[in-house]
Amino acid sequence: MNILSDPKSIPAGGSLAPEADPAATLASATGVLTVDLDAIVANWRKLEKTAVPAECAGVIKANAYGCGLDPVARALAAAGCKTFFVATLDEARAARAAVPQAAIYVLDGFFQNCGDAYARIDAKPVIGDLSELAEWDLFCRRTGWSGGAAVHIDTGMNRLGLTIAEAQSIVPRINAGDHGIALVMSHLACAEMLNHPLNARQLASFREIAGLFSGVPASLSNSSGIFLGPPFQFDLVRPGASLYGVNPTPEADNPMQPVVDLKVRIVQTRNIERGESVGYGGTWTARRPTRLAIISAGYADGYFRAASANDGTRGAEVVVAGKRCPIAGRISMDLIAIDITELEKNAARRGQMVTLIGEGLTVDELAHHFGTIGYEVLTSMGSRYARIYKGGAIEGAAG
Repeated sequence: MNILSDPKSIPAGGSLAPEADPAATLASATGVLTVDLDAIVANWRKLEKTAVPAECAGVIKANAYGCGLDPVARALAAAGCKTFFVATLDEARAARAAVPQAAIYVLDGFFQNCGDAYARIDAKPVIGDLSELAEWDLFCRRTGWSGGAAVHIDTGMNRLGLTIAEAQSIVPRINAGDHGIALVMSHLACAEMLNHPLNARQLASFREIAGLFSGVPASLSNSSGIFLGPPFQFDLVRPGASLYGVNPTPEADNPMQPVVDLKVRIVQTRNIERGESVGYGGTWTARRPTRLAIISAGYADGYFRAASANDGTRGAEVVVAGKRCPIAGRISMDLIAIDITELEKNAARRGQMVTLIGEGLTVDELAHHFGTIGYEVLTSMGSRYARIYKGGAIEGAAG
């Protein structure tokens, strides 16, 4: 197991600093988030194989979906990934430091008066507005910058992107050559729903307009789009959440390997009598003499309050001593009560770690209890966890 010794790219108060004693840090950590870099690489390779002959990029925005931009980018680059997508310039700077030779696209576009910042790190803006395109053109003419950009065309998401008519209006520029456009792309709105009619409409629209961008590589598919089949894959695919273990095919079994394991500490065990309530609001009542474990995580750590239990609703579960145990009462900011009555008497004790993600508890299952999607679970994982990285080629790691 590798422990990251330079966590500059990971905004986590519990990350292991270079001067830290790993054993001491883990001993005092309230929770430990383990990221399996080899699983991320395996997921990328599976997606790459599925999309052949298209190139398979890696989306590492939002701190690589909470998994750590720097170690994830390095691991993917070492595996052969040559193109990365981020959302912001700050993320692009971190990505450039991690992967000096890669192509880096900035999905949120070209920000006004920031051209020098893109040029300095050789990052390509994803342009989705004619005014934005004009500003980028002006910067390129003024400075001689020739690093390239992507053009984003809206085919049905109605979020970012040129309209079809606007995209058609710049086709003469493409045909004239020396246009600086390195990629034409769009984004699927409903790719995770195999038979949603918008998929076919977006594909038809994008195929038509991308065909007019002669010689420019095209990209349409996100994680789920890859599994819609070869017509959706074009020249480059852009998987994000699937790299980190989220199911890109929710109507079928998950083809991805799990990536994260989250364990937190038992702070206290206690006994309560039948009829006593647990937690804020007194919404959960013991129906028998009950043994509780109070664990060191809560909604401040990204474990959403929506997964709470009450007298009429069963909440999420955690794994204690190899057995699933249900939440009792409302989730607090820093603490959760777990009903461990069914365990052997000494199976759970103060200081012991219990599993919130892992041992069969998936990110997607937790998302169901949270009333959200796996993306939000991953990107909400709290800053108080110590981070550990398994596998991968982490420069400066200590095992």
